[in-house]
Amino acid sequence: MRAFLQGEALGGLVLMAAAAAGLLAANSPLAGDYFAALEAYVGPLSLLHWINDGLMAVFFLVVGLEVKRELVDGQLSTWPRRVLPGLAALGGMAVPALIYVALTLGTPGAVQGWATPAATDIAFTLGVLALLGRRVPVSLKIFVTALAIVDDLGAVLIIAVFYSGGLSLPWLAAASVVLAGLVVLNRSRVNALWPYLIGGLALWACVLQSGVHATLAGVALAFTIPLTPSPARPDHDHSPLHRLEHALHPWVAFLVVPVFGFANAGVTLGGLSPAALLAPVTLGVAAGLFVGKQAGVFAFTWLAVKLRWADCPEHASWGQVYGSSVLCGIGFTMSLFIGLLAFPDAPALQNEVKLGVLAGSLLSAVVGASVLAIAGRRGRLRSDRERRLAPTAPGGAGRARP
Repeated sequence: MRAFLQGEALGGLVLMAAAAAGLLAANSPLAGDYFAALEAYVGPLSLLHWINDGLMAVFFLVVGLEVKRELVDGQLSTWPRRVLPGLAALGGMAVPALIYVALTLGTPGAVQGWATPAATDIAFTLGVLALLGRRVPVSLKIFVTALAIVDDLGAVLIIAVFYSGGLSLPWLAAASVVLAGLVVLNRSRVNALWPYLIGGLALWACVLQSGVHATLAGVALAFTIPLTPSPARPDHDHSPLHRLEHALHPWVAFLVVPVFGFANAGVTLGGLSPAALLAPVTLGVAAGLFVGKQAGVFAFTWLAVKLRWADCPEHASWGQVYGSSVLCGIGFTMSLFIGLLAFPDAPALQNEVKLGVLAGSLLSAVVGASVLAIAGRRGRLRSDRERRLAPTAPGGAGRARP
């Protein structure tokens, strides 16, 4: 878990730099070349299409591997462990969606982007937590990671159910046959990775033509990769799932996600007016991420602890839990992805989505980091005061230190 957190955190910092570079390129003399390159065709698809449907399928493959690992053999392997991050993720998806719908209800065609502010960016969030260092307890980082993983699973289901259209039954049938073959490989205990990867490529090609978003092929493939938990050697590295996840994770963290961020964060700010910032979609996404996420995550976490359904993360104060709830409003990668799916033929609304995601994520990062820094400093001061007042004599007796 420590290695995973460190890898995700560093990847988040790289993603921040890539997103900033994309925004800078879109507002520089290179803007024409930047947008022309993304629209250029490479074979049957544009470069942007290859990034969003091809490279991001690898991202979703790793998401699926992480979800399966955590559900079978990790932090979400038992129901008591699933309760707190599961409820927090539920609140963190429902409340932002309601806020978005409330703010866009009267705007034609805007409501279909309701799921845009419902996702948390695990890499970006852990990158901010990494900058705070020891001011954030490890238990809270694990809680945020588990919450984001459940959040990712919810986002995948939303994409599958609400953002797939124009289904082709022949291609869906072909995808089902390929998926069944992968399941047979799993049941036959085939541990070599190459048959799964070849089948995964065929599955992606079928899903791309089927009307279901092609990235979901990555998630489906992930759940067929064998993982056999062992009581004697839990979470061992020889499992095919772990081998594939370890091989892909650096590429996804330091290439796939930053490339996606660079390609999709580019929004032209020249001539930006206050009206654009207050457009219903922009405001709905930004408010959903910044207000809705913190309200939903914190309220559902507090309720679960008060009802004794779960325990608060160890050594974490409520101030730190609130700060991490605010950070969950960083929805960059998945929010951008869902927003682009929601408005595929509306560039103006896509730009509003990008502005809302950038504004909401930036506010969540700055305010969340500030709250955690203050809460962490108060926690250290309280611990120092308790140590100074602790009894010095053996057996717990004696005077307090002056």
